[in-house]
Amino acid sequence: MLGALRKLFSSPADPGIEAERVYLRAPQVDDFAAWSEIRGRSRAFLTPWEPTWPRGDLTALAFRQRVRRGRAERRADRGYPFFLFLKDDDLLIGGLTLSNVRRGVTQTATLGYWIGEPHARQGYMTEAVPALLAYAFATLRLHRIEAACLPVNDASKGLLEKCSFRYEGYARKYLRIDGRWQDHLLYARLVDDPDGPEPEAPGIETPETVICAAGDGKRPL
Repeated sequence: MLGALRKLFSSPADPGIEAERVYLRAPQVDDFAAWSEIRGRSRAFLTPWEPTWPRGDLTALAFRQRVRRGRAERRADRGYPFFLFLKDDDLLIGGLTLSNVRRGVTQTATLGYWIGEPHARQGYMTEAVPALLAYAFATLRLHRIEAACLPVNDASKGLLEKCSFRYEGYARKYLRIDGRWQDHLLYARLVDDPDGPEPEAPGIETPETVICAAGDGKRPL
């Protein structure tokens, strides 16, 4: 029965995406308990890297609204939210989103991601991001995936560079994160970019950091 969760969707717009130890699928209303538990226990870990959490963010009502919004974005080809699960026990550990999908002459989307504190720095996102990129390029036929992270976030910079994103620039006060407009490093991966990391972005001495929710400023699922 649990294994069937990975095959909930048969259409290209709602896939199950598998990597070695993890899989991704679209959020469902029944995920509320697992989602609220991991987000709640990881709140202090995540809030420095995300837009300010609104009051009532972890309620069932707010979650149902998120799921409905995600389904509407999929139908409109504007965004593709996913939850990240461990294969061994179907435990929800994080999320990834392709948002702000632009078609026409751009064929571009923005990558966002978050992971619960107990599961950080175990390589799960390093598996999940390439799997989602393969779907974005092969199934969604996108040409370019963009991402951004705070300059002080060494873990997020390392993740993007391991996944063959190229550093493209520095955007001043790019996103409102944790209640403040903050500068971001800009990265992108093209469909025909070769695998392998590029030289690191300009180094900035920082305290120990954690994986951020990179994206276009929308609330992550």
